[in-house]
Amino acid sequence: MNKIDEDLYRYILDNSSTITESWLALRERQIGSIYSVDSDEEVEELLRRQNTLTIKTVTSALLEDETAFVESMEQWAKLVSKSRVESDTPIYEVLEALNKVRETYWGFITDYMLQDDVEITKETIIRWSQLINRAFDQLNREFTEQYYLLTSERLLAQQNLINELGAPVIPIVDSIAVLPLIGEIDTFRAKEILDTTPIKCINKNVSHLFIDLSGVSLLDTMVAHQVYQLISTLNLLGIQSTISGIRPEVARTSIQLGLDFSQVSTQGTLKQALAKQGIKLYEGN
Repeated sequence: MNKIDEDLYRYILDNSSTITESWLALRERQIGSIYSVDSDEEVEELLRRQNTLTIKTVTSALLEDETAFVESMEQWAKLVSKSRVESDTPIYEVLEALNKVRETYWGFITDYMLQDDVEITKETIIRWSQLINRAFDQLNREFTEQYYLLTSERLLAQQNLINELGAPVIPIVDSIAVLPLIGEIDTFRAKEILDTTPIKCINKNVSHLFIDLSGVSLLDTMVAHQVYQLISTLNLLGIQSTISGIRPEVARTSIQLGLDFSQVSTQGTLKQALAKQGIKLYEGN
């Protein structure tokens, strides 16, 4: 690193806390935002630490070893993106905050260049502009990528949880389990039930599955066909099925479709279905 770059490098790092405080002073009241001026002390201290790290990361772009900047940038992006995803901070708020960091950062560089004992050539100013602006742009890009990956993972986990709750195979005794279906079953959910239920039964060593439809708000032609396919699949796997809670209109729909449920045990209620297998549900007074 040449001396002029080293002088700027030292100046920025020596004033990093002052730059951070100047950036914090730019905050305004934003209801529900981590960047709000009225955030509690813990949040403010978090922002202070992370912004100081931002300054150090950008400043490392002045070093001759670009590897140092890249490694610092990747660590910074993982830390900040994880923090913002956990606080449910919209990505546009983060990018806006980074733009304010850039403005504050350049304000201090300008002050440095205007000092009487500092002589900076136009070529140096242009080179610094390219280095530092590119560093901020790289931070924006790396943060955006990490933020996207983390939010995608979170959405996938939430979807998996929803899918699991939407078609839970609940063991009750020995190798017997219940699949209580509740609410509306659309095309996507019906396919999810058909795809995942057999696997869950195998993994839980289920030999008899009670499928309760009493909580289903609407069971149309498509869903009735999917239930029939599910029962057929379970039968091929050696798993018995019992249906409970099927309503008269659903039975008529099945007959009209030519779906043969004659080989499937059906009961009016889940309680009746379990009682037939010798399983009693104990109810409170």
